[in-house]
Amino acid sequence: MLRSVKKLQGYKIKTTDGEIGKAHEFYFDDKFWTVRYLVVDTGNWLPGRQVLISPFSLGKPNWTENTFPVNLSEEQVKNSPEIDTDMPVSRKMETELAEYYGWPVYWAGIGAKLPGGVPTEEQDEAKQAAEKAMESDVNPNLRRTREVIDYNIQAVDGEVGHVEDFILEDNSWIIRYLVIDTRVWLHWLPGGKKILIAPPWINRIDWAESKVYVDLNRDNIENSPEFDPMKPVNRDYEVLLYDYYGRPKYWL
Repeated sequence: MLRSVKKLQGYKIKTTDGEIGKAHEFYFDDKFWTVRYLVVDTGNWLPGRQVLISPFSLGKPNWTENTFPVNLSEEQVKNSPEIDTDMPVSRKMETELAEYYGWPVYWAGIGAKLPGGVPTEEQDEAKQAAEKAMESDVNPNLRRTREVIDYNIQAVDGEVGHVEDFILEDNSWIIRYLVIDTRVWLHWLPGGKKILIAPPWINRIDWAESKVYVDLNRDNIENSPEFDPMKPVNRDYEVLLYDYYGRPKYWL
């Protein structure tokens, strides 16, 4: 199912033996548009500290109780490598977390893990990829959702709005859409409306300018199917959206 990232903020994080805090935001990479970590605000449990949890540690979410269960203990989380979430996350930090928790090294390939016990050929390759990645300190593709919200949208013929939210797939943690609010810029589209843009339609993100560049023009966006944030994104709407833009459908 497709879900709003903003609505997932505040979900309780429950370990195997207690509750450690709430989901504050998410780290995603803009190469594969996949959520890599949940940023957990630990509140009074670990005052002044936020921790990162990989989706690999999540169990089945309880959508009615707004809860993310994780297959970790409080002690494991408490003793995990400390991460300064106010600073860019480096590959070194990610490698330390992956090694500590036994998480797959996602940048080395699906399912690849660091050696534990007797190394396999796949684990050796993962370790080599991790060591190579550590040579460049900061992961240039890893970004916070709260950081990108409010970034301006640059169409091929001018600015058209700003990022308001993300829509992700709750079983794969892939970001399928950016929610764009067009209520700005020289009274274009009076009153504005909300529309969805899929990551494949994005040319690039300029972090210095706080802009998302898309390969669409303003007329494309003005006449695109309107998105109602009060309703879940369903396949009928997605078909309408992709047919409008004439783009290949990700589910085919």
